[in-house]
Amino acid sequence: MRIRACILFIFFSNYFNFNFTIILFFFLLLIVHLAAMEGHLHCFKFLLSRMNSGTQALKAFNDNGENVLDLAQRFFKHNILQFIQGAKYEGNDLGDQETLAFPGHVAAFKGDLEMLKKLVEEGVINFNERDDTGSTPMHKAAGQGHIECLQWLIKVGADSNITNKAGETPSDVAKRFAHLAAVKLLEGLQKYDIDDEYDIDENDLKFFVRHGVEGSTDAKDDLSLSESDKTDARIRAYNKITELRHLLEIAESNYKHLGGITEEDLKQKKEQLESEKTIKELQDQLEYERLRREKLECQLDEYRAEVDQLRETMEKIQTPNFMDVEDDSCESSKEKRRVKKKVPSAGVFVRRY
Repeated sequence: MRIRACILFIFFSNYFNFNFTIILFFFLLLIVHLAAMEGHLHCFKFLLSRMNSGTQALKAFNDNGENVLDLAQRFFKHNILQFIQGAKYEGNDLGDQETLAFPGHVAAFKGDLEMLKKLVEEGVINFNERDDTGSTPMHKAAGQGHIECLQWLIKVGADSNITNKAGETPSDVAKRFAHLAAVKLLEGLQKYDIDDEYDIDENDLKFFVRHGVEGSTDAKDDLSLSESDKTDARIRAYNKITELRHLLEIAESNYKHLGGITEEDLKQKKEQLESEKTIKELQDQLEYERLRREKLECQLDEYRAEVDQLRETMEKIQTPNFMDVEDDSCESSKEKRRVKKKVPSAGVFVRRY
């Protein structure tokens, strides 16, 4: 009851245009906190969408120093907690009113199936919920070609025939953005032959009867043409396109014969210059590497010659030393023999005291 009274107060204040913006802002903060405490998710979403700054509303504290998140946690309002988490998910921008009001649409647009499942299963959103443009999460997923999200939405029973304010179904949105796999899934066509479907035959009236999403869908209610008039208009427009293309080809041919330079010629010339520049840079790099390799090979030859010279010097030094050692050993052996041959000629005198 308190929440309803607060919402009525907002409507009347906007209707009579009372000049008390500051009072209204603080009053909105109060009822946002009340909605979070009571777990009234729809009221909570509506109030946030009416405020200028959703970030300020979520961060504002009451007299007890509690913000919206604290109140939802204290009173175990899981739907409010889940909604805030979904709002924080989109780029950390809590000031985005569309993100705050429709987190399921954001998850479907980004192809985040886990977040979408969580929001639906926790009861935070309804899978057929519409945003300000009348689009459902299926419209958002179809526009981006997220097949897994579409398959799950179809599985849980989402309505694929809902139209947005432009009169488009999810299938029409997928066609507009050329997501053929999404079109195949939404239309339930098991055999979707792209070539047969989109072959242009100007003699086939059915081709002009079959059409995609019409232009100027924002003012679709103002169109009063019948289907036959639309078909005739498409035929005339197609014939005009064919005629203009033929005239364009003739004009381009005449322009080239007169020596004119087309944008395509300039583009080719630019690509050729860029290719030549790249080739020149690669050739210079190759020449540099070749000279560097030759220099390294010369250094290697010098080092090898130096190593050979040092090896020869070491061999020359080691050979004389070996000869000297052999001579010394021969002389010492001769002296030993001489010492052994000496025999005393007389006896040994011993002195006695």
